[in-house]
Amino acid sequence: MIKVGDRLPQATFFAATAEGPRPMSTDDVFKGKTVVLFAVPGAFTPTCSAKHLPGFREKAAELQAHGVDTIACTSVNDAFVMGAWAKDQSAGEKILMLADGNGAFAKAVGLEMDGSKFGMGPRSQRYSMLVKDGVVEKLNVEEGGEFKVSSAEYLLGQLG
Repeated sequence: MIKVGDRLPQATFFAATAEGPRPMSTDDVFKGKTVVLFAVPGAFTPTCSAKHLPGFREKAAELQAHGVDTIACTSVNDAFVMGAWAKDQSAGEKILMLADGNGAFAKAVGLEMDGSKFGMGPRSQRYSMLVKDGVVEKLNVEEGGEFKVSSAEYLLGQLG
């Protein structure tokens, strides 16, 4: 599993655009920037839609006041699902939605989980991280089905 001080591995995400899914490399998202990345097991799922994404949307200005350039959300879903979820959640320009459709990024950072017992297959664990120029500065991984340490409020507390 990735840890504080590690550089993120190279991976390709997809972002929904009006022209269709647009590939974005790890460098496109993180190079030269301070990024909050949070991961959810699935778009449109209860905790993700009721608490996790809304918390980051609502705290976007506070995170930016702490020097965060980009707030990004990733999930093992396709770009079309992530785009629809962004519209449903009014994420707008506040949150960059990054589809990890094949789970390659989740696997590369060692934060994948098996959601088969819920009919979801391989997914990402729920976590948040602060990344500066591609290097993990803070990492908050949830245990089991919890939602405590990966919230926007928890990460803000770590930023002082």
